Amino acid sequence: MSDQSAPNANASAEPVKLSGAEAAKIESNYLRGTIAEELHDGTLGFSKSSEVLLKHHGTYIQDDRDARKVSKDRIPMMMVRTRIPGGRLTPGQLLAEIGIGDELGNSTIRLTTRQAIQHHGVPKSELRELIRRIHDVKLSTLAACGDVNRNVMCCPAPFKTPVYETLHSVTDALVEHLAPRTKAYYEIWLQDQETGEKELVGGATENDIIEPIYGKTYLPRKFKAAIGLPHDNCVDIYTQDLGFMAIVRDGQVIGFNVSVGGGLGTTPANKKTYPALAKRMAFCTIDQVCGVAEAVVKVQRDHGNREDRKVARMKYLVDRWGIDKFRATVEEYYGAKLPDLEPEDVTEHDDHMGWHEQGDGKFFYGLNIENGRVSDTESILLKSALKKVCHDLQLPMRVTSHQSLIFADVAADQREELMGILRSHNVPTTEQFSTARRWSMACVAWPTCGLAITESERALPGVMDELEAMVAELGLADEKFTVRMTGCPNGCARPYNADIGLVGKAKEKYTVFLGGGRLGKRLGYIYQDLVHRDDLLGLLKPVFRCFQQQRTPDESFGDFCDRLGKEGLEQAVAEETSETA
Repeated sequence: MSDQSAPNANASAEPVKLSGAEAAKIESNYLRGTIAEELHDGTLGFSKSSEVLLKHHGTYIQDDRDARKVSKDRIPMMMVRTRIPGGRLTPGQLLAEIGIGDELGNSTIRLTTRQAIQHHGVPKSELRELIRRIHDVKLSTLAACGDVNRNVMCCPAPFKTPVYETLHSVTDALVEHLAPRTKAYYEIWLQDQETGEKELVGGATENDIIEPIYGKTYLPRKFKAAIGLPHDNCVDIYTQDLGFMAIVRDGQVIGFNVSVGGGLGTTPANKKTYPALAKRMAFCTIDQVCGVAEAVVKVQRDHGNREDRKVARMKYLVDRWGIDKFRATVEEYYGAKLPDLEPEDVTEHDDHMGWHEQGDGKFFYGLNIENGRVSDTESILLKSALKKVCHDLQLPMRVTSHQSLIFADVAADQREELMGILRSHNVPTTEQFSTARRWSMACVAWPTCGLAITESERALPGVMDELEAMVAELGLADEKFTVRMTGCPNGCARPYNADIGLVGKAKEKYTVFLGGGRLGKRLGYIYQDLVHRDDLLGLLKPVFRCFQQQRTPDESFGDFCDRLGKEGLEQAVAEETSETA
């Protein structure tokens, strides 16, 4: 691969008016800035420019908004995200993450929708120690956030077949290839402060002072990638900036259908912004994956919007150019034409929960964890249960894109021991969750996320209490449909392509989206805006009654809402309501 003749707008001409974030990156000397000095300046927070740069190192500045109600002061604290490619963890790594959360964070960890782990409530004074301890167990926070390629998602199912082995190896190759090369991370967080000696890990060298893929300004905005399968869209491949869908022939991966331009964040007051699903672009072989990914990243680097961050995601570039021009430019950067798409597309979505045979005589078990929060409460000792599983059974694990956890390589004689540990700690097993709750998820939102307008993680369980009782009453308890709630329109829990999307719009009020689907191939539409939390069930119950009465054979809830459309659904609900009045 070569892009020697490719245009490089990033190097030759800067936009007339750069955003503040762009200026911070340009002046940062490859993400260094003044972070190292500010770590020891005695203050609780960081400067604005450092806040921009810190994201690339895996951390955001937040505060506890519940505490702010009492003290009236914003006390800065850190959210730190561990990048976990494909969600794959050793038991030692999970134990370390739990211990770090106990000692340096708010005594919890959170499994994320991108198969990562987040720590909340970390004081600035503990930030360097936390990142170093994550590095000590061979994990990293580098590029977990920021204007770079973030955690690469991959189907977490630990099936022992050539297909899944290929997916995992391609994931690792892509992570390494698209990682930032700057030494700033190692100098700031891993350098021995007494001797000045550096731990050069991840391929860094003393002479590595440039970014061959990102350049000194990195990308205009965040960039997300995933690797998945047509028969299992568990990674929500069309919500990604860059997706590689494996094409399988005779039990072997022959290559990937490449999709580009997904991204769900939006600002309702800004009509220029919108959620978008990725467009299918071309096919590539396994050997071409890293080269094609690099070309896509460079196209976004050189042509993405650097003046207005609200429209800086790659989806806006793809839409502005059209898929044909975008593909042609990628091929120009790559240095060769790419084959056309194979016919396969998404056909199913598996959450991998419950018991499954791996294919090697062992089993894996998917444990549903509601909204990804790992903690001990008075009634449920989930954190303690996971620590005992790690100590006693030494099982490798996988974080799923639905914020849950898979225990892999379970021997037949370990199955009952695993379930016994969960039961003895009063942890609900997957089999105890309703179907509706199992397919639901929420973002963090209040009290820690600074972007949140209203509750999400703390609100959704109550909503699901009501919803699961209602669908059971209608005889729909076994129906699979996705419910996703976010505390703001940024869409971190991917609500816009769900069967039911609940998007925070004002305090305790949500925009209700219907008509997406569990397979993730279609965006929903706004069914009603500004619905109070207490009125959500009243809005949805007549819709489910119509679904129960008017669905076609095997029609899903999302397909039903899409078929009727907003006006048709409103009319059906009005007729159903008048008949039952």
